[in-house]
Amino acid sequence: MAQQPEGPSVRLLRVGEQVRHILSEILTRGDVHDDVLNNHVVSVTEVRMSPDLRHATVFVKPLLGQDEEAVLKALRTNTAYLQREVAHRIRLKYAAKLKFLADESFDEGSHIDRLLRDPKVVQDLEKPQED
Repeated sequence: MAQQPEGPSVRLLRVGEQVRHILSEILTRGDVHDDVLNNHVVSVTEVRMSPDLRHATVFVKPLLGQDEEAVLKALRTNTAYLQREVAHRIRLKYAAKLKFLADESFDEGSHIDRLLRDPKVVQDLEKPQED
């Protein structure tokens, strides 16, 4: 009896990566007529597709994290245009609804790094292990 693999299927990952590339290209070329988006470099770090491919959660991070709220607001304001462009470039049964969120993984990583560099933690890590 074969077990289902954990996590998203290869198809979900492939479609999510296609959507990520399309959105990155649109934002890089400045195709969106929005001053906020044209004045910021925005990285599309990940796109997670729902199992039915009808919803896409798009994780973004403006360069250096500058004006994150303004960038998210501009992306949300231009969601209809971005959805149309993605639907036009990817042939799927349904046009995926895009939801834009800030990518917090960078912040979490730097927070963990700061914790690991804390003198108290370094001191504990350098202690010899007792059996």
